[in-house]
Amino acid sequence: MPRPVIGISVYSEKAKWAAWDTQATLLPQAYVDRVAAAGGLPVLLPSVPDVAEALDRVDALIVAGGGDIDPARYRSTPHERTGYIRTARDTAEFALAERALDMRLPVLGICRGLQVLNVLRGGSLVQHLPDQVGDERHAPAPGQYGRHPVALVPGSRTAQLYGRDELDVASYHHQAVDTLGAGLVVTGRAPDGIVEALELPGHPFAVAVQWHPEVDEDLSPFHGVVAAAEARLETVALGV
Repeated sequence: MPRPVIGISVYSEKAKWAAWDTQATLLPQAYVDRVAAAGGLPVLLPSVPDVAEALDRVDALIVAGGGDIDPARYRSTPHERTGYIRTARDTAEFALAERALDMRLPVLGICRGLQVLNVLRGGSLVQHLPDQVGDERHAPAPGQYGRHPVALVPGSRTAQLYGRDELDVASYHHQAVDTLGAGLVVTGRAPDGIVEALELPGHPFAVAVQWHPEVDEDLSPFHGVVAAAEARLETVALGV
């Protein structure tokens, strides 16, 4: 059985390297390293038209972290702190996530990826968490992860992946789930009640976490999506 190909959505941002300072398609190396360490072959999916067609050639999708989703997608006006909106990325990731769910392709959402799944299913977002929780505990400083516990629902797919119901996670986000999207269930919360994990029951593997597992050593969610991709490959090979 070949190693499963795991497509990962990526950024398009101004970047500097060597003698260059130009627009680039990029992704933090940690995502790539974690997928490879879990047994998958990572492939980057850029924000270009019709990128969702690439899902015919991959075995699972990871919707990665990033900037804020355009509030117009959930029928809201922008908060003054909503920023880093990238229209092309919104368009690409919503198309990728929608097609992946329709294809019953394994999907793992990370941070922004959880928010994409929630908005795709008709949910909405809290645009600036400090307005709700009173401080910046979920993103304590620019470029600095916070840490906090998460309580997982016993028996949920997320809890099964980790093999426990309590986690300590790396957090960097100023937005979160407000209204829950259709069909989704909450499977994890922070002590302040903020939604930290979602799943789509009835789907072979549709799991999303608000934290950043790629910066920790625990590969559980990456092992999970790779295993789901392997199971799908085996099913296809058997013609089931």
